[in-house]
Amino acid sequence: MRILITGANGQLGTELRHLLDARDTSYRATDSKELDITDAAAVDAYFTDFKPQVVYHCAAYTAVDAAEEMPGKAINQTVNVDGTANIAAAANKVGAIVVYISTDYVFDGDKDTEYAVDAQPAPRNEYGRAKYEGEQAVQRLADKYYIIRTSWVYGEYGKNFVYTMLNLAKTHDHLTVVNDQFGRPSWTRTLAEFMTFVLDHHIDYGIYHLSNDNSCNWYEFAQAILKGKDVTISPVTSAEYPQKAWRPRHSILDLSKTKATGFKLATWQEALAAFMQEINA
Repeated sequence: MRILITGANGQLGTELRHLLDARDTSYRATDSKELDITDAAAVDAYFTDFKPQVVYHCAAYTAVDAAEEMPGKAINQTVNVDGTANIAAAANKVGAIVVYISTDYVFDGDKDTEYAVDAQPAPRNEYGRAKYEGEQAVQRLADKYYIIRTSWVYGEYGKNFVYTMLNLAKTHDHLTVVNDQFGRPSWTRTLAEFMTFVLDHHIDYGIYHLSNDNSCNWYEFAQAILKGKDVTISPVTSAEYPQKAWRPRHSILDLSKTKATGFKLATWQEALAAFMQEINA
């Protein structure tokens, strides 16, 4: 099977490459140097030549706060909306399956209950808006697709909340973390495994939610990350820690559709423990 990975050097793309390498599965990996997804003609030519059968579309602009104003806002639009549309259209032309990674930020975060896959998106920041428009582009332009929404992503190969907490603990004896934003942490290993699982098991096309099981707030997540470290953590409200981009207060994704596929989900506590063991080794 001819597999193409966009954003192959990013946090998720790198995790996916390592997973496929471990399985001795061949693929072609691209980043912006090999394939500029914002150039429709270049994307079309690349797909016409390679004729991928599966496209893991991991390329994305993820600077959430920077996306609220120029030039980040323009890059967010060009990469996450236009680039995704180019990928979807080219993939459909050659009959490829698109696996598109989206986000809990497509929701407003105002509900007190979990967000089902068919809940109405209502993004409240520019990043979430662009990722939702990317979803719509995939649905409009591709016949065969998986849209996988995820949240609170961390992993070995990029900048993320876990590394931020660990690094801050090296230079601070006291940290403050918000305790009024709730969600589900997602290990890139779990996400990459589900991305391959849907194809290996010929799961029905459509939208899925993927994170590790159980939920928490950022303060509770930080406590688990820094357990045993010589640092104290105090909870604060979002109002005490203002950011440019709106963060959902309650963006817990409903995982029932994913669980119904037979995919086994570790809890976020189990996933974090396994991740910490790996990086400490």
